[in-house]
Amino acid sequence: MNRPPFEVADIIRQYGSSFIAKNRSWLTWLHLRVLYAIEYCRTATLGGHLDRCSQCGHEAISYNSCRNRHCPKCQTNARDKWLAERSKELLPVSYFHAVFTLPHELSWLALQNKAVVYDLLFRTSTATLLEVARDPKHLGAEIGFLSVLHTWGQNLLHHPHIHCVIPSGGLSLDHQHWVHPRYPFFLPVKVLSRVFRGKFVAGLKEAFGQAKLVFPGSLQPLVQERAFYAFLRPLFRKDWVVYAKRPFGGPEHVLQYLARYTHRVAISNHRILSVADGKVTFRWKDYAHGSKQRKMTLDADEFLRRFMLHVLPRRFVRIRFSGFLANRRRKQLLPLCQQLLGDSRQPRSEKTESSETKPAPGWLCPRCGGPMMLIEKLTAQQIRRRSVERNHLVDSS
Repeated sequence: MNRPPFEVADIIRQYGSSFIAKNRSWLTWLHLRVLYAIEYCRTATLGGHLDRCSQCGHEAISYNSCRNRHCPKCQTNARDKWLAERSKELLPVSYFHAVFTLPHELSWLALQNKAVVYDLLFRTSTATLLEVARDPKHLGAEIGFLSVLHTWGQNLLHHPHIHCVIPSGGLSLDHQHWVHPRYPFFLPVKVLSRVFRGKFVAGLKEAFGQAKLVFPGSLQPLVQERAFYAFLRPLFRKDWVVYAKRPFGGPEHVLQYLARYTHRVAISNHRILSVADGKVTFRWKDYAHGSKQRKMTLDADEFLRRFMLHVLPRRFVRIRFSGFLANRRRKQLLPLCQQLLGDSRQPRSEKTESSETKPAPGWLCPRCGGPMMLIEKLTAQQIRRRSVERNHLVDSS
């Protein structure tokens, strides 16, 4: 893919200082760390390494990535490694995609209590799927799935929701056979919606009772129990959005599908169309009107404010596995699922894989196309020194 003409890093370099100065009241050290990482990603400031072509001997310096999970440039390698691991776990069945979305009334509460509310969103959506799937009226089986948290909409506003990718069917409760779904959409979404709503509101009440929620600014009145319960009451008068897609094919399609949702950030660099005169224009998809492609222009400060809304709490896990794919159960139950489904693919041993794997070149030589190999790691100071020496040689010649 060609390098995009504009990047989030460009916006931070041009407008980041003024944005920080204007928003000191709410920016945390974590926000500042993200801004710094993206600004200096793949620049000399983070150091780098010297590469040499194994064929023609051409040498070049490559700069290090920041590896911050909010950086648009640092997700490709992490995603590819993660997907390679998932390829060993795919089952020979079709897969379903379900989405659990929080009502917009809870958006401000979620923003001020990210760790608590996002974790509750994971736990209640997971418990909903497992409970409804175990019910003999619906599937009567134990399912396994992965969940991915997204906190944004296409316009960068706060829109927390969970994407779940689920193999079609599940293990019988006695673990003796594979149970295939009886519904075109795997599980009834209206039932999922009601159960999810009940579990989430109950979880909020429990978090309130344990004083885990904070209510700064305009949320201050909700500190009172009566006001908080009055705030929650209207949530039961509306249907919560649980969306389910038709099955999208077998394991050969799953990795490509997962790549759309895992290791994503609020906006990719390729969606940014222009950065000029204190304005940022980007492309977005209007799902409310037939997924039409539209353009949106924001002040740079507003663009960065919206981008910062999606900074996750430190060490918060945004991709989780549940059911028979849960980390503590996968080793035992996944082979059983493959056996019951008659999956003839034989997992390769670690010894075999390591013996077949060769060190991959970092990139290809721009002169002859040969593999570039790592020769030396360089600090930022060493890179600056080499740059000064190179400039000196150029001037003297």
